[in-house]
Amino acid sequence: MTFLAAVKDWAQRIKRDVVVVYFAARNPATPWPVRVLAWVVAAYALSPIDLIPDFIPILGYLDDLLLVPLALHIIVRLLPTEVLRQSRTQAEAVLSRPRSSAAAIVFVLIWVACTAAFAYWLYRLYQH
Repeated sequence: MTFLAAVKDWAQRIKRDVVVVYFAARNPATPWPVRVLAWVVAAYALSPIDLIPDFIPILGYLDDLLLVPLALHIIVRLLPTEVLRQSRTQAEAVLSRPRSSAAAIVFVLIWVACTAAFAYWLYRLYQH
């Protein structure tokens, strides 16, 4: 296995584990301390806002490369076996769904329309 293939595989596992942790956080059988930690980590991993902004050299990617995978690993280890199994099944189902190009285009068009409407509203507001 080449280095690039190993990195891609690692990234896919991280992506899967974020979704697994999200489903585990929603599962009532997950102990509440683990559930809280899972919510925090899933929200942080899925959020566009980082603890250390990515534009800071080296440190910016430290949280993405070390903190998130470490937190995911800890949560996966703390989960009850049955919750982990159910969450992995749910994650695989979600991640294996085909992605719709048409749906993506519709969402982009909605964002463009909303942005244009907001720009027009601003223009009319400051025109006077």
